[in-house]
Amino acid sequence: MTINEIKTAFFNALSNVAPEIDLEGLDPDQDLRDAFDLDSMDILNLTIELHETLFVDIPEADLPKLTTAAGAVDYLVSRLA
Repeated sequence: MTINEIKTAFFNALSNVAPEIDLEGLDPDQDLRDAFDLDSMDILNLTIELHETLFVDIPEADLPKLTTAAGAVDYLVSRLA
């Protein structure tokens, strides 16, 4: 799977969890929880979406790695390599 495919899958999952987020104006280093008021349930739903789309297991201990779009994509690339 390419980085662009992983990025697309992440942004699709994020859009499904929080459709109000403007993905075009998203700063990849912005903390998603603070900027878009995502709570723990939103993050859990995001991990479920990613698991169902990418077939990747994301342990609870790794959830802090999903706080920014850039960090999440880097994490997913490393998990899927």
